[in-house]
Amino acid sequence: MDIELIRTAGGKRPADMAVVNGQLVNVYSGEILPGGVAVTNGRIAAVGDVDYTIGENTVVIDAQGDYITPGFIDGHIHPESSSLALQPLAQILLQHGTTAIMTDLHECGVVAGLPAIEALLEEVKQTDLKLYFVVPSHVPFSPNLETSGGHFDVEIIRKALLREDAVGLSECVCTYVDAEYDQLLQSIDDTVAMHKSVQGHMPAVTHPQLMECLAAGLNTDHEAFDGADAIARLRAGCHVMIREGSVARSLKDCLQPILDAGMDTGRVSIITDDLHTVDVVRRGHMDDIVRTMLSMGVPLCKAIQMVTLNAARAFDLDKEVGGLAPGRRADINIAAREGEFRVRKVVAGGKVVAEDGVFLHPYKPAAHAPCLLNTARLKHPITPESFRYEVAKDAKAVKVHVIQTKDWIPVTDDHHAVLPVRDGVVQCDPDSDVLYVAQVERYGINGNVGKAFMGGFRLKEGAIASSVGHDNHNIIVLGANHEDMALAVNRVVELGGGQVAVNGGEIIGEVAYPILGLLSDMNAEELAQRKEKLIAAIQDMGCVIKMPFMFLSFLCLAAGGGYAITDHGFIDSAHQCVADPVIETYYE
Repeated sequence: MDIELIRTAGGKRPADMAVVNGQLVNVYSGEILPGGVAVTNGRIAAVGDVDYTIGENTVVIDAQGDYITPGFIDGHIHPESSSLALQPLAQILLQHGTTAIMTDLHECGVVAGLPAIEALLEEVKQTDLKLYFVVPSHVPFSPNLETSGGHFDVEIIRKALLREDAVGLSECVCTYVDAEYDQLLQSIDDTVAMHKSVQGHMPAVTHPQLMECLAAGLNTDHEAFDGADAIARLRAGCHVMIREGSVARSLKDCLQPILDAGMDTGRVSIITDDLHTVDVVRRGHMDDIVRTMLSMGVPLCKAIQMVTLNAARAFDLDKEVGGLAPGRRADINIAAREGEFRVRKVVAGGKVVAEDGVFLHPYKPAAHAPCLLNTARLKHPITPESFRYEVAKDAKAVKVHVIQTKDWIPVTDDHHAVLPVRDGVVQCDPDSDVLYVAQVERYGINGNVGKAFMGGFRLKEGAIASSVGHDNHNIIVLGANHEDMALAVNRVVELGGGQVAVNGGEIIGEVAYPILGLLSDMNAEELAQRKEKLIAAIQDMGCVIKMPFMFLSFLCLAAGGGYAITDHGFIDSAHQCVADPVIETYYE
């Protein structure tokens, strides 16, 4: 017990810090009242009238009539989608008022298992960001359909759940609950027995399958796409995490119907899920989500609840974070009361870390553990011939499945196209928006190269390749010719992981991700600039997708709906099988 904290609360000891003269946003009562916050030893000692806690050595921060809010919480974020190592990620999130996140670091586990995740959890302890670990439930998600570098089984998951920072089980896929996958059900039982949260992954799930998943123990879901989805989950007692990230932006579609119905939003939190570096630099993080909610007419206190207290309650952490109350971690934002909502000052764990959009104590890159480096290894050399899809020598044309992505969200449909055959090799057709797509196993395990055909990107020439491909993170490559595809893949390997664009036998842009082939030590602003330059080069080749690499990464999701590409080949996700992309062969 912190006796000094208790003494400060009782007026027997001066506070270390006091934030005064503000409008206190009380997420517990739903009120906004004049007052302040007193802090000792990184914890909140008192709220409201705190003048009595101020002593000679107390650091006094004048809020100047602005709002005083709890630090923001992102209850479901994949740091890997930002491509930032945890130090620069912590820096940019704190800069925007986010003081705590819940994450599974699943993608890092896919590459190098629990040791990689634990190494990163140690790295984040050197920052002021509070990270709560949600243990991955599947690594890989589809072991029979993809190759990964790391794996989790029941025993590893149980070990991870015993960690002090572990608060739940992440991404429990409804398909596997429905199939009564014994290992998943055991892990859910273990999590419930430890009184920790079980996060669902339930896209397009409706009654009665929704009932089935909730009965199994899943208590949150972040896959609602519209108001009907969100309302059905709320009515069934599920905590709804509404996504407003870089790919899935469902805030208005999901929240507005809830508000219109006059429903209680106490079990609604807003999360980002997948956040692109460019977006967090240009738009912000949870502060931008608050601005969006305010533009919708959501009252300020209710908006703040959905990015603070509600997320904490989803993990039974509201005694630790999520509000301004005695005993809670001293995570405090001062936000402008006049004009557009803007975080002016950020206090994390009792320390002032950002002011007027400037981070005050930049972090140095971490000394990374060996398990986080040199993870791109090919079992066999990659040549243009690696990507040939061969059929009968005397074939003239083939009808093929084409993985077709929408240009606004990476949801895939099955389209068909007739492609010419030359000397037994199927040819793509960029003019008709049909390109080659492949995934190359990069852990040196089996040397698999899965091949299929892709539409929706409208790339006219060249190739792009990336070591980021959910949920296996082999190297995915898309291109109009095999030569540029081979060069792009080999350059990704040389970089130790990253993203590359090639055209006409020349590398025209690249970004290296030396940490697990997923992350960079660059600061957010520098990485955003490099990504923007790389994306511009790809768009010059005809691509219409605004975030081509993020879309490309989702094409590898064998556990999702629709169709995918992994190192095993063309995946029919709905039936959980490898399929032949060739439907019919024509000889005349």
